[in-house]
Amino acid sequence: MLLNPAAEVVPLPPVEIGLTLDQLEATALASNPSICRAYNLVAAARGNWVQVGLKPNPSVGYEGQQLGSGGLAEQHGVFFGQEIPTGGKLRLNRAVAQGEILVAQQQLAAQRQRVLTDVRSSYYRVLVAQRQVGLAEELIEVADEGSRAVEALFKASEVGRVDVLQSQLESEQAQILRQDARNAYEAAWRELAAVVGVPDLPVQTLLGDPAAPSHELQFEATLSRLLATSPELSGAVADLQRARRAVERARVEPIPNVTVQGLVNWIDNGIGGKPDGGVAISVPLPLFDRNQGAIMRAEREAAAASYAVTQTELDLRSRLAPVYEAYANARNQTERYRKTILPAAEESLELTRKMYGIGETNYIGLLTAQRTFTQTNVNYLDAILRLRQAEVAMEGLLLSGSLGSNGESSSATASPASRGATAPQLRGPGR
Repeated sequence: MLLNPAAEVVPLPPVEIGLTLDQLEATALASNPSICRAYNLVAAARGNWVQVGLKPNPSVGYEGQQLGSGGLAEQHGVFFGQEIPTGGKLRLNRAVAQGEILVAQQQLAAQRQRVLTDVRSSYYRVLVAQRQVGLAEELIEVADEGSRAVEALFKASEVGRVDVLQSQLESEQAQILRQDARNAYEAAWRELAAVVGVPDLPVQTLLGDPAAPSHELQFEATLSRLLATSPELSGAVADLQRARRAVERARVEPIPNVTVQGLVNWIDNGIGGKPDGGVAISVPLPLFDRNQGAIMRAEREAAAASYAVTQTELDLRSRLAPVYEAYANARNQTERYRKTILPAAEESLELTRKMYGIGETNYIGLLTAQRTFTQTNVNYLDAILRLRQAEVAMEGLLLSGSLGSNGESSSATASPASRGATAPQLRGPGR
């Protein structure tokens, strides 16, 4: 009797090989140079915070007087000096610098979101391009099947040479469609590799379903989330706070700093060579320059920063409107294609094939059904991509264009959905 009988072997599910969206995002966050650039700008702002709060260095030097008196009244000494900032200038310097750090941090957050948005957008472009290649292969099979049917009927003298030529043309168009799909896939992959920050990323399968159902987004909820979490708006608020602190700093600038000097003469021949010393305290008199221009400038910049907050909020509302419109249209289209149009196009093609086989319709009818089936599937993939890109744009807080010249391209025209981006174009045969 076996005390430890062998356990029943349970087959493991097949493991899919390919890249996931999470893997691509992690790689991009580590490799995209725009994030490294923004991170270093934050570090630079922190360095500035350290510098502007440092006290002035003291001064030291030698002082000699009455040097031409033949030793009768010569004085030799060492002096020390220190400027003492007043009015809380150093504290306010750091308050302004802290505001600059907050602005830089929001710019870093915005840049990080731009990278994620670009990766997700390119990811769906590649996924849809993968589907397009598969669709093109299916369309070749459809065209070849039609060609075989026509050849059989031609040999039976039931159709003319024109039908044979038309079927051959359809097969050639399907071949062109497949090559276009492959080219579109390669272009989408190159774009993805650049955004991820690995230009030589080898071509491989991406895991995911671009047509997977998603939760419906509502405009008001999306707008509320955008206004609450947008780093653009947070950055504008941080810049307003910085500008207000700059006003405070400008207003204390006229308060004179105190300069204290001390002198020690180790030899004063005027008093028999004995040591003596002296003290001097000085302050500038703000009679003419009371920092009037700088105060005015700081106040106007603070007012401008306040308007910038309102402008940014309105800009976000304006940019969201066309993106949500594109989303709503694409969502409606994908649902109709999936539930009604695609099944109808497939059934129409099957029925037309049967009717053509028994002579109840001519080749023009079959050709029309094939082209309708082709274009319907092409349009469906196009709608899927527009839906995903609109979702990505809204979930990405309307931030995109991470590899722009300054890394801050984020207008509605920069987002894939709002600029009317569509799937890499696959045109049905004969269109």
